[in-house]
Amino acid sequence: MAKQKIPATPSIRRLPSYLHLIKQVRSEGYEFISGTVIAQELNLEPIQVRKDLAITGIIGKPKRGYPVAPLISAIEHFLSWDDAKKAIIVGAGNLATALTGYGEFQYHGLNFVAAFDKDNTKIGKEIHGVPVFSINELGEKIKGHDVSLAILTVPSTFAQETADIIVKAGVKAIWNFTNAKLKLPEDVVCQQEDLTSGYAMLCVMMDAQREKPVKE
Repeated sequence: MAKQKIPATPSIRRLPSYLHLIKQVRSEGYEFISGTVIAQELNLEPIQVRKDLAITGIIGKPKRGYPVAPLISAIEHFLSWDDAKKAIIVGAGNLATALTGYGEFQYHGLNFVAAFDKDNTKIGKEIHGVPVFSINELGEKIKGHDVSLAILTVPSTFAQETADIIVKAGVKAIWNFTNAKLKLPEDVVCQQEDLTSGYAMLCVMMDAQREKPVKE
């Protein structure tokens, strides 16, 4: 069977912003929203908005725009946010504490069932209600719990060996918050988040803003 073609990454990354805006419009009682309005609110080109929304399968109506309720459902379904996922987090440090405490995840179907660490001072405790176990217990603890996603927040030097433990336990998706480039089997998907990339972009934008000539 041929692999499903994944749409361009920028389009996928914009969909949550669309969803947030459209939900806000729904809360204000509107039943339709135009691509032009979405574009104006998010500082995008209307044609880009139409292309992005087309990947969800929803079609706008001439002179009326997109029906709000079906559009919300279409985006959530495309992102698989209407499908509950059980996740574990490996590395129970500051970043893990921030991620497990981020309440929006539960509204997108992401539920943390366990955290793992090798630090004995953390094992047996909880982070935002998520129990912390020894990394040595990972395979045993998640057995039969249908865990579909592991979030990796360990120091980069331990990333590969930890990923190997995760894969051996049968988890097929890793959200990698380390700087390490992981070597994984072909049937394991991985999304790497480099937090310094966003910071780098912000720094460049700040410098560019400071260098703009001041209008008199």
